[in-house]
Amino acid sequence: MRELLTNRFVRMIFLSELFLQAGIWVRNFAVLLFVTDKTNGNPLAVSMISVADYLPIFIFSFIGGAYADRWQPKKTMIWCDLLSAASVFVVIGALIFGSWQVIFFAMLVSSTLSQFSQPSGLKLFKIHLEERLIQQGMAVYQTIYAVFMIFGPVIGTFAYQRLGIDLSITITGVAFLLSAAALSFIPRDEKVKKAENATNIFQEMKSGVRYVLAKKELKLLGCGFLTAGLGVGLIQPMNIFLVTDRLGLPKEYLQWLVMVNGIGMIAGGAFSMFFSRSVSPLKLLFTGLLANALGLAVIGASTSLWLTLAAELVSGLFLPSIQIGISTMVLQNTEADYIGRVNGTLYPLFTGAMVITMSLAGLVKTWLSVTAVFEIAALFFILGLCFAFPLMKERSHAR
Repeated sequence: MRELLTNRFVRMIFLSELFLQAGIWVRNFAVLLFVTDKTNGNPLAVSMISVADYLPIFIFSFIGGAYADRWQPKKTMIWCDLLSAASVFVVIGALIFGSWQVIFFAMLVSSTLSQFSQPSGLKLFKIHLEERLIQQGMAVYQTIYAVFMIFGPVIGTFAYQRLGIDLSITITGVAFLLSAAALSFIPRDEKVKKAENATNIFQEMKSGVRYVLAKKELKLLGCGFLTAGLGVGLIQPMNIFLVTDRLGLPKEYLQWLVMVNGIGMIAGGAFSMFFSRSVSPLKLLFTGLLANALGLAVIGASTSLWLTLAAELVSGLFLPSIQIGISTMVLQNTEADYIGRVNGTLYPLFTGAMVITMSLAGLVKTWLSVTAVFEIAALFFILGLCFAFPLMKERSHAR
């Protein structure tokens, strides 16, 4: 761990991520509460927040990944943060003049720019870190996400209730600027070599898909992403029914399930950080899928609050193992020149699958019980194990 944190790139990229996550969570909850207040809880207006957040992932992730491979990653990330900050300050001006609907514009722009910034960040990991440190770096990243998943809503709600929408959005813009400032201290980009036979962006996108399809490891990891997304999306809207229908408790008890799961995620990320040298990313992935399958099966079947909380803790503890395992293996099995395109091909599989099952979860609930929904989600994680088995066999034969 000490070796990782003595790396200047690592310190600055994590500092940038802290500022970025703080800004994102303040913005997300301030916008959610502001739109809810402004429209008296209009479901269409509230749902448009999610549309503005998720739509760019499907439209720009593939394109953003291809451009991330073309452009210098450090400059790309800095410009994305600066443009996100600029869009936020434009929104503040519009809010002053009474046009509150423009707040969706800030969400859309920031989410679009992140499709160019995220693959550039992964590319920097590939360039600046030795392969043996990548898994530890991914574990730190995941721990930061887990911490903000717990405390982000609290920070965002506090900012909006105490400061109002104008100052909350201002804080977001400042956080993006501080993120860009932190990135300016990482090592300079190497000059991008121009290919002798110049290709257009669509040819490069096609070559990225061919690259993924040509590598068995990446194809199997993509299938793992897909099945994990299907499972996660199916249970996300169902937690409230788990509390009221299965446990027979008031809906306010949901906060305890979410808190215990979040604590598990933070602990799981920290465990992966400190023990990454002794556990391979493939074992992390396999263990994470198995533990989540068992955890979801118990959660769906349990009628005891304490048993449900214990299963939520186990599920949260091992969820980071899936994300860290897959992310590390993607970086280890991808050349630096293809990181952006591989990211743009694989990561939307998780988000797309999650959004699809989130949309269908309510319909499934009308046909089946809460228990059945959670058992189906557990089966998706078991299916993910089936895609991990061939990789385990290859590693054992290689030895």
